[in-house]
Amino acid sequence: MFADFSFTDIVILIFVLLVSMTVHEFSHALAGYKLGDATAREQGRLSLNPLRHIDPLMTVALPVITLVIFHVPILAAKPVPFNTARVKYEEYGAAMLAAAGPLSNLALAIVAALLLHLFPLNSLTGDVLSTFVILNVALFVFNFIPIPPLDGSRVLYAFAPESIRRVMEMIEPFGFFVIFGLILIGGFGDILLRINEMVLNLLP
Repeated sequence: MFADFSFTDIVILIFVLLVSMTVHEFSHALAGYKLGDATAREQGRLSLNPLRHIDPLMTVALPVITLVIFHVPILAAKPVPFNTARVKYEEYGAAMLAAAGPLSNLALAIVAALLLHLFPLNSLTGDVLSTFVILNVALFVFNFIPIPPLDGSRVLYAFAPESIRRVMEMIEPFGFFVIFGLILIGGFGDILLRINEMVLNLLP
């Protein structure tokens, strides 16, 4: 899928991804701090410096490997730490902390969509803003999938009955591999694409 990308396209994609990922993780850390948990701040994660949120394996090595093998880059930032014992409102506080990340991506998409009305689509600024909109909507939708360790699982956990919670706890240790496998075999079908399109159509 990246064979037709120009050098400029790749640079724009990397730039937008770094900014979006950084804002996402910073938002987790900020929400945790506001909810009474300073764990992320103590570990230097309450920062807009992208280097604070990059994991050498998951953010650098993994996308290179998956791009070469599957022609699709799959990556993740370093998870923001939090202490459930320090977060206010118990599981509901943890759900708010989790939701802060993808909601920040939705906010970025909305801002970029508004700014996009001021610039022609075939300009460099228009290309950057378009990429911001598309990528951040994708991050918003993907991260709300209720499979551990994605943010949506923590939101679901706060409201789920005990039987569902037990299943989620069983899945969590190898949840990333479940998500990875579903992506590779197309296990999500057209569902995510349709949700992405719906959100994009709702933007201003």
